[in-house]
Amino acid sequence: MNWIGVATLYRREVQRFLAVAAQTVGGPVVSTLLFLAVFGVALGRHAPAPGGVPYLAFIAPGLVIMAIAQNAFANTSSSLLVAKVQGNIVDLLLAPLSPGEFLAGLALGGVTRGLLVGLLTALATALFVPLPLVNPTLGLFYAVGGALVFSLLGVLGGLWAQKMDHQAAVTNFVIAPLTLLSGTFYAVSTLDEPFRSIAYLDPVFYIVDGFRHSITGTSEAPPLVGIIVVLVANVLLGVVCHRLLASGWRLRQ
Repeated sequence: MNWIGVATLYRREVQRFLAVAAQTVGGPVVSTLLFLAVFGVALGRHAPAPGGVPYLAFIAPGLVIMAIAQNAFANTSSSLLVAKVQGNIVDLLLAPLSPGEFLAGLALGGVTRGLLVGLLTALATALFVPLPLVNPTLGLFYAVGGALVFSLLGVLGGLWAQKMDHQAAVTNFVIAPLTLLSGTFYAVSTLDEPFRSIAYLDPVFYIVDGFRHSITGTSEAPPLVGIIVVLVANVLLGVVCHRLLASGWRLRQ
């Protein structure tokens, strides 16, 4: 294991988004707080939440996960795409890193950005909404596991995309629906069929629901199911990303 190489790539990924922290960290936190304000005012008195949880306390964990997911995806996908567009992907490919080491450095960078944005979002949200954090260990698992899922999805998106329009398409038609339709703003159990069953097929629902359970103590699905979904998703995505990187898919033109 080339620990120095992985650490160097990881530092590069972290320094890349910290160099424009106002855009990559501050912006998402403000956007999430605006979501909290708008939906809290518009739906706070009308939207049902399971377990008697106040609506703002219900949506706050989902907003934190949404911020983690979107920023973890954006970091890895943009890193690969920009490197390909600018032509310096060759420098990364020539580095003494195996596909697994290359993937580890990229994915950990995305996880770091996602968790940083999520932590700041949670701290800012806690100023307006009580977040008791019933099970910190479970919350950490879902935060890290969810960040890794979307970081790996970002690797897939960055490998597939050949221009900025491609990345925007993946963000708008894949990532945004997965996060916005995952029960972040509403209780999935209140939906009519077939929409309820469709929502249960969204793996992000289990991440949001599990993280919400760690904070409020209430959930719509068994936490164990969410743990299995997160673990299986990360293993499958990790294997796919590793094989694509090893084959040089869309990297060696």
